[in-house]
Amino acid sequence: MTPLKLLITGARGRMGHALIASATADPETEAHRTIDLGDPLLSNLQACDGVIDFSHHTFATELVKACVEHRKPLVIGTTGHTDAELDLISQAAKTIPIVKAGNYSIGVNTLFWLTRKATEILGESFDLEVVEMHHNQKIDAPSGTARRLVEILAEVRDLSYKENVAHGRHGNIGKRPKREIGLHALRGGDVVGDHTVIYATPGERLELTHKASSREIFANGAVRAAKWLRGKPAGLYDMEDVLGLR
Repeated sequence: MTPLKLLITGARGRMGHALIASATADPETEAHRTIDLGDPLLSNLQACDGVIDFSHHTFATELVKACVEHRKPLVIGTTGHTDAELDLISQAAKTIPIVKAGNYSIGVNTLFWLTRKATEILGESFDLEVVEMHHNQKIDAPSGTARRLVEILAEVRDLSYKENVAHGRHGNIGKRPKREIGLHALRGGDVVGDHTVIYATPGERLELTHKASSREIFANGAVRAAKWLRGKPAGLYDMEDVLGLR
């Protein structure tokens, strides 16, 4: 099979470098074109079979519209999208296949699966907390991975992300509401990405933790997603689809 020609956006960033290395190392893909801020999009896009985007959410509107116009499959690893940008991505998925995930690690996506199962098994007697930590250069909080973990908790418990999530706590807040999910973002050093889901009830506590030590795991997962998209119908997919965890 002819190697998949990929356009890598955000190419000069740390994830961009990792993606280029991963796509180059995989015999089924090549980093055919790479772009960053100020580089032309359309001429590079037209020369490629698909796109992996780890740039910045503000680039989403231009990129997604271009991918729809030229029918290019898209892997989105960028986080921090606005509601309008998320809506645009959802609409685009009616025309092109898109994989969008907050985390492309195989281990993290296993954590998503385990979180759903643990929440179903433990029931409503356990309080739910999520803690994430990243390097001091990360510009958005919480991480896309932490947000997805909370979304899974909320789905199982029939809670609302907007109404039931507490982003940190400060001051005389009173007793912890039973239908609350705590979400805490830590920043420091060069931490690639740590995520912990905590289940706490009187007498016992269960913690599910994933720690990433290299960006290669995310790059390899994103390249795997790009290969999986080849020939797929239009739709909005995530890594659980790619890994067959659904």
